[in-house]
Amino acid sequence: MARAQERYNELTELLSDPDILARQELWQQYSRELASLTPGVELYRRYGALKRERAEARELMQEEQDGELLDFLREEIARLTEEMEQVSRELRESLLPRDPHDEKNVFLEIRAGTGGEEAALFAADLLRMYSRYAERKGWKIEIIDAHATDIGGFKEVVAGIEGKGVYSRLKYESGVHRVQRIPATESSGRIHTSAATVAVLPEAEEVEVEINPQDLRIDTFCSTGPGGQSVNTTQSAVRVTHLPSGLVVSCQDEKSQLQNREKALRVLRSRLMDHYIAEQAAELAETRRSQIGSGDRSERIRTYNFPQNRITDHRIGLTLHQLDLALDGEIDQIIESLIAATRAKQLESTGG
Repeated sequence: MARAQERYNELTELLSDPDILARQELWQQYSRELASLTPGVELYRRYGALKRERAEARELMQEEQDGELLDFLREEIARLTEEMEQVSRELRESLLPRDPHDEKNVFLEIRAGTGGEEAALFAADLLRMYSRYAERKGWKIEIIDAHATDIGGFKEVVAGIEGKGVYSRLKYESGVHRVQRIPATESSGRIHTSAATVAVLPEAEEVEVEINPQDLRIDTFCSTGPGGQSVNTTQSAVRVTHLPSGLVVSCQDEKSQLQNREKALRVLRSRLMDHYIAEQAAELAETRRSQIGSGDRSERIRTYNFPQNRITDHRIGLTLHQLDLALDGEIDQIIESLIAATRAKQLESTGG
């Protein structure tokens, strides 16, 4: 941590250097590095100040004879010790390795799983939940590709979400989401179980994943609406196939073929990055891979029980009886709990 403070001081001086100010790209790079160091350095300084205060209080105790003042000093030492422990925990957390993708925008992919039309309707419910959550966070969300059903569900939908720290929060949503409820079409009132899969991919930069144009097959077709009917007569929709990996991406949201092609390539680039990282993780044979490391979507992560208004995250054993609020986008409590559990595991693995 002492090295981090030295670097912090060095960066502070560099950012006031006229030569650095004149080189905006370098100045921005140093500014980002300083911003990343600041929370840890401030905690380190706070810990040092508390330690000095406690040492002074202990010295006074050795010299003091007054009973009331001694009681006060004991309480003060206990308070300072407790605060030092809290700051120490926060400092250890600040030193944990950060996911390099945390500040990136994402592509959210939701697909209906087992359950037919009911699964497609649940996929639409999940899209609405994430859309409401994005609105609460001030993020921008746009539909890139969607395959709707006749009764308002989605067989598959892909959305782009842009904003501050989007991936850092939504990355925990990848996996199988299960729903238990009585379908509107069910006359006997029996509860059905259906599922949808969610994948959250950080948007890849061109420099991170280079795509050879010769590896692509690009087809055009007419956009379709619910039930598969054509909604326009121009070949504006685009399907891009990456031949080496077999990955296929479609986009039909824009009226312009060029815009659809650009969006499809953005999604493809992110899927390729996720694909390559998954291969690397498999080679390492980690016993418990992280969501982004494995790309494994098969694990059931959450259950939405409508009759009991209950939502349960199986990874951390969290159950809340506020499903209605969650589906309206109030999922911060779940995400914060997942973040806290992840940090606790990281601290445990580092001996913190």
